[in-house]
Amino acid sequence: MSNKKNRPPVEVPSVAQLEKELQRERYRRNYGRVLRSTLFTLVSVAAVAILIAMLFMPVLQIYGSSMSPCLEDGDIVVTVKRSDFQQGDVISFYYNNKILVKRVIAFPGDWVNMDAEGNVFVNGQKLDEPYLADKAYGDVNIQLPYQVPEGKYFVMGDHRSTSADSRNTAVGCVAEEQIVGKMVLRVWPFRAFGTIE
Repeated sequence: MSNKKNRPPVEVPSVAQLEKELQRERYRRNYGRVLRSTLFTLVSVAAVAILIAMLFMPVLQIYGSSMSPCLEDGDIVVTVKRSDFQQGDVISFYYNNKILVKRVIAFPGDWVNMDAEGNVFVNGQKLDEPYLADKAYGDVNIQLPYQVPEGKYFVMGDHRSTSADSRNTAVGCVAEEQIVGKMVLRVWPFRAFGTIE
């Protein structure tokens, strides 16, 4: 009997307090549901964006100076997957588990020749190459004039004295299945942001 007398009185919450607590609990549940839904949506969008970038617009970082002055070491560029290249386009391609970047010089069946000063001739016509800082004969071990094999592209770097490219059998001509795509946009560094010519 004395135990009942010593107990503090039990407070019964009012209807308003119960409604307020119920609203708070509903808000907490809804907040958790919305947060999970938002996170799922963000992760899904990011995954789709990465997949699209990898499949259709790979982003690459340039290493080395073989494309200088057009592209410098550390530049970050966007590539578009395509196969309808024109002479002078800058492309990326797989070579020995690496990706190389060079310029399209000649197409399947074309004849390529060079003179001692480094001037390039395709099918007897001297190429106008305004993108070069210096011309050089470079490391050539193919027999010139050289006919580009079927299904392949003859490519050269812009830094002709140091570039390893189709002039040497170590790299050779590039097969269509090796090509990643055409370089279209430099996104880093910001001061050089713009299209790739």
